[in-house]
Amino acid sequence: MPDIQVKICGLSTPEQMRWAVEAGAGYVGLVFFAKSPRNVSLATARALAVEVPPGVAKVALVVDADDATLDAILTEVPVDMLQLHGAESPERVAEIRTRSGLPVMKAVGISGPEDIARLDVYSAVADQILVDAKPPKGAEVPGGMGVPFDWTLLTGYHFSRPWMLAGGLTPRNVALAARLTGARQVDVSSGVESAPGVKDEALIRAFMAAVA
Repeated sequence: MPDIQVKICGLSTPEQMRWAVEAGAGYVGLVFFAKSPRNVSLATARALAVEVPPGVAKVALVVDADDATLDAILTEVPVDMLQLHGAESPERVAEIRTRSGLPVMKAVGISGPEDIARLDVYSAVADQILVDAKPPKGAEVPGGMGVPFDWTLLTGYHFSRPWMLAGGLTPRNVALAARLTGARQVDVSSGVESAPGVKDEALIRAFMAAVA
């Protein structure tokens, strides 16, 4: 299988960031969402981001963030992209993209055929689409649940933007997921952890080996 770009999300310590970069991740994700076990403070995020070498995209994940929250992140932390992982409307996505001056990746949750149309809607306003498993109703967090969706739902769908596959990916299933969906980019968080929020160096390396 040709090389696939990998985003490792939810990094929270210098060691985790180093493992991701040394393993060859093309994107590294910092989570700014208090309910997540991967949440980082602005100070921690800044310390991590400044050590990331050129060529690796630093992504700030936010959930329905207001302008003040976004301004604080962008003032303090040198990031390259915003990942919107909440219920942001297409209008809000476009507004954030214009206001921040940064590329925006919008997460779209998928659980059935009825969700596919939302990919078109958000492709019109975002720079990239992250196709994730839709969280169950009442879930405390919108992602990082470690549950895949039915990948065959993407069969025949033509993406008009760069896109990334997420949702329950692990070293064991990522090669199959990429083959079935045609994904050229994948996102992993819980799939390379030994416990919620605790990244595992061996799992990171195994994941990268699986898509090489």
